[in-house]
This record gives sequence, C-alpha cells and structure tokens, in this order.
Amino acid sequence: MGSPAFALPALRALHAAHEMAAVYCQPPRPAGRGHALTPCPVHAEAERLGLEVRTPSRVRGDAAAQAQFAALGLDAAVVAAYGLILPQAMLDAPAGGCLNIHASLLPRWRGAGPIQAAVLAGDSETGVTIMQMEAGLDTGPMLLRRAVPIGSRTTAAELHDTLAELGARLILRALAEAPDPVPQPDQGVTYAPKLTKADGRIDWTRPAAALDRQVRGLLPWPGAWTSVRGETWKVLEAVPEPGAGAPGTALDDALLIACGEGALRLLRVQRPGRAPLAAEAVLRGTKVPAESVLG
Repeated sequence: MGSPAFALPALRALHAAHEMAAVYCQPPRPAGRGHALTPCPVHAEAERLGLEVRTPSRVRGDAAAQAQFAALGLDAAVVAAYGLILPQAMLDAPAGGCLNIHASLLPRWRGAGPIQAAVLAGDSETGVTIMQMEAGLDTGPMLLRRAVPIGSRTTAAELHDTLAELGARLILRALAEAPDPVPQPDQGVTYAPKLTKADGRIDWTRPAAALDRQVRGLLPWPGAWTSVRGETWKVLEAVPEPGAGAPGTALDDALLIACGEGALRLLRVQRPGRAPLAAEAVLRGTKVPAESVLG
C-alpha cells in the first residue's frame, strides 16, 4: 500500500520475495498541461509487474472497501506513504497486521514530511523505522530501526532515495525475522507537518544557515523560491558565505544575497518556464546587480 516513488524499492523487493495479493495506491490524478489522468508511480510500476491494483479514493467509512481488503486473507500488509488513513478494521485484517515503512527514527518526525523535516531542522542523522501500525499517527511499536547520517550538503532528494532503498531492505528483514515489537519512547516526540508551496518562500531575514537547510530540505518539492525582479525564481542550490547587509539585498553581481545573519550564495536557479541553470549562466542574460533587492 503506497503511492509515490518512495514506495517503489519496497514494491519491487516484495514482488521478488513474496506472493503479493494486491497493490493499493492513490487514484490517478490530473497532471501535465493537458490535465490527463495519470497513475501514481506505484500504480504504474505495479501494472508493469502484472499485479492487481486497487485505487479506492477513501477507505474510512467505506464498508465495501474494507470488506474487499479483508477478503484477501493476507498474512501481512506493507504500507509506505500510501496517503490514506487506514481504519481499525483494515489494520486488524491481515494475520500479521499492517507494517509501515516510516522515513525517520521514530518517535522523531512522526507525520507527513519526515525527510524534509530532518534536513530543515539540521539533524545530523535520520533513518527508517519499520513499525507495527495502530490507530494513532505513527505511534505504533517499532520492529526495526536503522540510522543514516545527514551530511552538511545532503538534500532531501538524496536522502529520499537512500531511505527508500533502506526501507525496502528492512521490510524484507521484518517479514522474515518477525522481531519483537518495542514500544516507542514517550520522550523525543516531534511532528513533521504536511508541506505546501508557501513553505518554500525564502524569508531573507532568517540566518543564511537556516535558508541553506531550506533549499536542501525542500528539494525537489515544494522547492525554495524567491522573487527576483518581479519573477519567481526557484533556488535549487545555494551555500552560506560571509557577508552582511540589509536582508534580501544582493551584495555583489553574482547572487550573493544578504540574510538576517550571514549571506547566501545562489549557485543554481530556475526561472519560470526555463530549465534549471547554474547561476552564472542565468546572469549572462539577466543581470542582478549589487544592491538589487530580492523578495
């Protein structure tokens, strides 16, 4: 049970190692300029593998959907970023319950955006927890837990791929070894809220170090962005540097921007409707001279 690309390594690993009764994922959504209905990554891959795909728009309060799930007679269900909250009847239906691949070291960063939250907070490590699901939000007992470091230049995109592959390995171990569940500690609980595009707006009054984490932590989505000469520019790569000035002001002609503390050098950006480019390439055609103000 999963929808985005994060669940793909687990889907492939499970398909190779186990008999799979069905794959559940989010229904196709309009996408692209033509707004054509497009299946999610898990849906497309499951069909390629020849697996049955089910895409209920809701399962809570839907007795028929719950009965269809129970009728599968599952040994276990694996959940990885599915996108729907499972009612207790579905959590109880498989003989071994529902196991969740969660991209954090629980109980830190329960919730929808744990990968981004770890980078935004400046955590030195994160990881994957295989959890026995219960009704609470990521509160269930832990079966396996493995940490990975977060480097000073690590992006959420890189961390996403690392954790997705780690999750696939751990879920196979959990199914094979059936480790004893361990309750989550009461201390150290934090929550990672669902992100929106508004979270990407750069507030130049914040310290450069925090904005560097914002750029890295929101790549690729929702992405960090700022206003440059009336255009919205995505900031895809940046690095803190020494500098001081009014927040949002260019300190040179090469996109060194003053922050509330220090300065941020923009290294790779994307203008509306254009391909991502190194800052120096963008500046050949669009000058942003010193004293320009970004918003």
